[in-house]
Amino acid sequence: MWESALKDTVQAIEPLDAGKVEEASVHLDQLTKPPGSLGRMEDVAKQLAGIRREIKPDLGRKAVIVMAGDHGVCEEGVSAFPAEVTPQMVMNFLNGGAAVNVLSRQTGTDVICVDIGVNAELSHPSLHSRKVRFGTANMAKGPAMSREEAAEAVMVGVRLVEELAGQGYGLLATGEMGIGNTTPSSAILAVLGGKDAALAAGRGTGIDDKRLLHKQAVIARAIEVNRPDPADPLDVLAKVGGLEIAGLVGVILGAARRRIPVVVDGFISSAAALVASRLSPLSASYMIASHLSQEQGHAMLLEEIGLTPMLHMDMRLGEGTGAVLALPLIEAAVRIMKEMASFADAGVSGASTPANG
Repeated sequence: MWESALKDTVQAIEPLDAGKVEEASVHLDQLTKPPGSLGRMEDVAKQLAGIRREIKPDLGRKAVIVMAGDHGVCEEGVSAFPAEVTPQMVMNFLNGGAAVNVLSRQTGTDVICVDIGVNAELSHPSLHSRKVRFGTANMAKGPAMSREEAAEAVMVGVRLVEELAGQGYGLLATGEMGIGNTTPSSAILAVLGGKDAALAAGRGTGIDDKRLLHKQAVIARAIEVNRPDPADPLDVLAKVGGLEIAGLVGVILGAARRRIPVVVDGFISSAAALVASRLSPLSASYMIASHLSQEQGHAMLLEEIGLTPMLHMDMRLGEGTGAVLALPLIEAAVRIMKEMASFADAGVSGASTPANG
């Protein structure tokens, strides 16, 4: 059932409108500036035109979707923090006290917190309770979840985007919470990117050298035990992934289906983005990479997808913090298209063309 719904979602994703991308490019070159002088902002403006099928789009409301889930692999001692922190931090998000809440208030962004797989009973008026199961199993001993559970978790994200689109949200960012989730993210990179576990795995929340070596060994063991098929992204997600990662895969695919730009946060969000891009190569066109984190595998993930980060802030928090910081720059690209004068409007002489010879 869920896998069939996922296939329908993937098939509904369309390419960007190339005509609108070109129209936006022409418009940018007519504005009172040297061609290309606004750099990445111009790239974003053209991408948004292709996504929304208009060169001066109204993006509407914006939100960061924070997916939360626990990981059975934590019992292997791969994280500096105990698993109990996941539900505690979810309540912190809901009460407005986390970094992503602070930055979201600064940027006028709504925080949508989703319990997709926390290993605890949670209740709060603002919580989106979409629990697929109480955390994943220990992937070092067997599959993290079943294939159907992985597909269901992806569809949680897809359906949430449908709801938000109906409420006027036109710009979405990805965020997550799940102690231990750099371990499955590294495993996803290792399998889909063909990387050695030692290259794919970083320090996460700040583990020491000894625990890093242990973490790399756990990832290698999980891949050996499960033998995920790199040609089958859903198989990889089910065997060595996470519920919140799967939910973000769905957010990205759902955004692409609804022609909504989706801003990708750090390492974990980018692991989800890689899975999404393998399920639907077209979905990568709807992604905007917000920043490059300190996690050593993040640059590899972005390279695999073909994304270039907007910011270099040495962050490694997750939660969607880097993505939220990038939102004002994306909105600025829209304002440039809408408000900046052209050479003709301003009575300013354009660049001259040198004579031949």
